[in-house]
Amino acid sequence: MTPDDKHLQPRKTPRQIRAELTRQRILAAAAHVFTEHGYAAGTTNRIAERAGVSIGSLYQYFPGKDAILVALVTDHLARETPDLDELAALPLADAVRALVHAAVHNHNDDPELLSVMMQQAIRWPEVMPLMAEQQRDRATEIRSFLDRHPQVDVADTTTAANLVVTTVGVVAHWLTAAPAALDPKSLEDEMTAMLTRYLTGSADGPSQSDPPPPGIR
Repeated sequence: MTPDDKHLQPRKTPRQIRAELTRQRILAAAAHVFTEHGYAAGTTNRIAERAGVSIGSLYQYFPGKDAILVALVTDHLARETPDLDELAALPLADAVRALVHAAVHNHNDDPELLSVMMQQAIRWPEVMPLMAEQQRDRATEIRSFLDRHPQVDVADTTTAANLVVTTVGVVAHWLTAAPAALDPKSLEDEMTAMLTRYLTGSADGPSQSDPPPPGIR
């Protein structure tokens, strides 16, 4: 973000445990307020009251509710990728399941809040580059993981990493926040199976040397 985007940036970064706990209380309160009252009616006064802090204390951390929402979106995105170093020693299917589980659980935790966050975040062109940057960072981390894992068998790990990040994020979002949301455990099982087959090269399908089906050129 640029200096012109100060209304979307926190006013200070907590350096002490007490300050970080206050920041987390404000964010947790905002999550409840935005879910219960909607974003338009989710005022900073309501957030401060729910958090049990003064409005002055809230403004010490955030210039307004827009910055609070951006912090919620940022924290949400950061929770979607577990520590890949810890997954490197696992069988690939278990590592993939951990990735999928983190995303599904993160989205299923509060789908109503997630809908509010996404609907409002896309209003600000400043936020989209931030989300894109975080996605690129996750893809880079996953590509490094794929390069190291002995069971991975794909021709291009850069493309594969971006496919994994996008598939997990988009599918988890749409199929947990939808009105007829799927069962989280079933969704986790099927996504794990699908991605594991792809990453190990065991999915059935025509090879690159096979001719295309009739009518497709």
